[in-house]
Amino acid sequence: MAGLPPIVQSWFDGRGWRPRRHQLEMLDVAERGDHALLVAATGAGKTLAGFLPTLIDLIRYPAEGLHTLYVSPLKALAVDVRRNLLTPIEEMGLPIQVETRTGDTPSDRKARQRIRPPHILLTTPESLSLLLSYPDAALLFESLKTVIVDEVHAFATQKRGDLLSLSMARLQAIQPALRRVALSATVADVNAYRAWLAPDGDIERVTAVMGEDGADPDVAILIPEGRVPWSGHSGKYAARQVMAEIEARQTTLVFCNTRGLAELIFQELWQANENNLPIAIHHGSLSIEARRKVESAMAAGKLRALVATASLDLGVDWGNVDCVIQMGAPKGSSRLLQRIGRANHRLDQASEAILIPGNRFEYLEARAALDAVEAGERDADDFRPGSLDVLAQHVMGLACAGPFHTDAMLAEIQSATPYSALTAEAFDTVLHFIEGGGYALRAYDRFKRLTHDADGTWRVSHPRFVQQHRLNAGIIVDRPALTVRFANGRKLGTVEEGFASQLRPGDSFFFSGAALEVVRMETSDLLVRATSKQARIPSWGGTRMAMSTRLADRVRHFLAEPGEWHRFPNDVREWLEMQQARSALPQPGQLLIETFPHEGRHYLVCYSFEGWNAHQSLGMLLTRRMDAQGLMPLGFVANDYSLAVYGLKPITDPASLFSADILDHEFIDWVEQSSLLKRAFRDVAVISGLIERQHPGKRKTGRQVTFSTDLIYDVLRKYQPDHMLLKAAWADARARMTDVGRLGDLIDRAAGTMLHVTLDRVSPLAVPVLILIGREQVAQSAAEDALLMEAEALVNEAMRAD
Repeated sequence: MAGLPPIVQSWFDGRGWRPRRHQLEMLDVAERGDHALLVAATGAGKTLAGFLPTLIDLIRYPAEGLHTLYVSPLKALAVDVRRNLLTPIEEMGLPIQVETRTGDTPSDRKARQRIRPPHILLTTPESLSLLLSYPDAALLFESLKTVIVDEVHAFATQKRGDLLSLSMARLQAIQPALRRVALSATVADVNAYRAWLAPDGDIERVTAVMGEDGADPDVAILIPEGRVPWSGHSGKYAARQVMAEIEARQTTLVFCNTRGLAELIFQELWQANENNLPIAIHHGSLSIEARRKVESAMAAGKLRALVATASLDLGVDWGNVDCVIQMGAPKGSSRLLQRIGRANHRLDQASEAILIPGNRFEYLEARAALDAVEAGERDADDFRPGSLDVLAQHVMGLACAGPFHTDAMLAEIQSATPYSALTAEAFDTVLHFIEGGGYALRAYDRFKRLTHDADGTWRVSHPRFVQQHRLNAGIIVDRPALTVRFANGRKLGTVEEGFASQLRPGDSFFFSGAALEVVRMETSDLLVRATSKQARIPSWGGTRMAMSTRLADRVRHFLAEPGEWHRFPNDVREWLEMQQARSALPQPGQLLIETFPHEGRHYLVCYSFEGWNAHQSLGMLLTRRMDAQGLMPLGFVANDYSLAVYGLKPITDPASLFSADILDHEFIDWVEQSSLLKRAFRDVAVISGLIERQHPGKRKTGRQVTFSTDLIYDVLRKYQPDHMLLKAAWADARARMTDVGRLGDLIDRAAGTMLHVTLDRVSPLAVPVLILIGREQVAQSAAEDALLMEAEALVNEAMRAD
């Protein structure tokens, strides 16, 4: 305590606190001028640890100008941190200004911040990138001493992390003495993050500070009505029991894995809410006004429960939350730990959480996640080279700030770890892409954004490209969407064009927790009014979260170790025992394939545990091969754990369907003929700045953007198939949209570990995936009843011992 200024020491004393060891270590690292990565449990005071050196420095050496930049992956997190950071500043009476700058900040405040910045600015990677695109950026950041990256695990391995790494490289060039600090509660590979954070990847310049261990979380799996369902993934059947948990606590956060599921669960809870407790919903498609209202109500302790998605996964510190409920499978131990940490938010008290599995496989996944959390195991992080479409956007942004020379810019970019291996040739490709779009597009002036002068400098070709960049820069490419609003103009949020196109006037859907009736559809708006009619749940696109590889390995271990089964509910144990008796259970590393007839069709079920995305891709490929072999395929269905394909002829040689060349031939053909690659190209074309989403005063519709990118895609495919953006689109399509890495692992494993079991009827393990057949198109209750009867018959057949 002797090293703290008296005013800070008095503040700690007044609260009956002492600085934690890791908070003092962060001060020591700052005194040395080193970079720091702090890994500490939620509730350990990470935010204060990150900012304490800043506060003390400003107390000792008061100064004007921007001192510290805090970068958050979420707008909501920046706002929440400002609220929590202002508390100690105000209680100590410090003349320190703290402001936020995100896409939601009014334009007049943004303009003022560039002229008279606060001492501490809280922002996002995208907003920081835009700040660097102004000619006065060097003046704004010349006094900058520290950059704090919060929740670094949430985006360092993604494109937003690429953009932030490039932005930090530019900040370091402006202010070489700049210190970088990163905070996280869930980092698996500390050294990988140290390398990502360090200038030039020099890991020795980043000190890892490990926080104190907190109390072990109190996590339970809720078994509704004493049984685990055969199918489903939402846990909605447990709505009444969840409501009972909410009634017994002060404030509960109910996490769902998708926005559609959040809307569904909110409706189920509202119907079970007999005491009319105040509950609300929060997800990324709701309007900013709706989200801020809910966040303020939570901070004020006015809500008993909040149904949320990943929009509230990170760092939102509401101390009155005393329980977290996860609806459906957690998908990863790191994500589960992150969500558990939202409860209690105190290091010395156990966070309470309840998992509600949607089916029997999800029970195994939930149990695996609990074991992983108890063992301190985190999900692996997949670092990869920086994306070239992000680099193109960054270079264009820096060109907006002023001319540059190739060699100096390349050296600066290579100091960002994701781009450390970028070659001069690859960088030259990026520069000439911005210069004219590539040789296939060089005849069009609208793609000539950079000019290479005779003296070797690069500059923006015309001022209109500067405005175009600032209007369109960003890494998150939302799907084309319509604004949902009432006739009086009040906005509720957005729904995707694909869902909106299915609606007609008079149709109704749930959104923002309310039932809405469509009045009419305009170019960019969906006009609605409140209704009491039966409504449907909206759907949003995007990649579904796959179970992490480490959880998948644990689930495989459960199947192979009957000695573990005594920990499971009776119906789960009986399910596995019957599977063991009638068929087989795969050993770790083994790929179990079952084939059997059922109701005039012939089925193949593959138990690979590689996630829905990989299984969807594999289903497409297998049915193509089945067709080529004359097996007359009819379709396929998948969940996170298995894939079932079915046709009119029996499959006697499954190994021929899984041969390794499937990724070299059928996969490439399928991707190129599907819309998958075009969607990926649309994203990289927008990120790289080739296609703009907005003109001054006008935003393009999703159809206009898609039409533009489709035209360019066809031109490049024909005339420049090696174009930088086509390569980037392929990389995205393979890695992000199809989980092709896991798909490749599956195919490789099949070659030497396939266990093919031929059965005379459906197996117990196949029931959860077969029940899905026909369900996605169900809209009428009568059809739903028929499917329930069919499912019951399927279960009886599978669990029959003879």
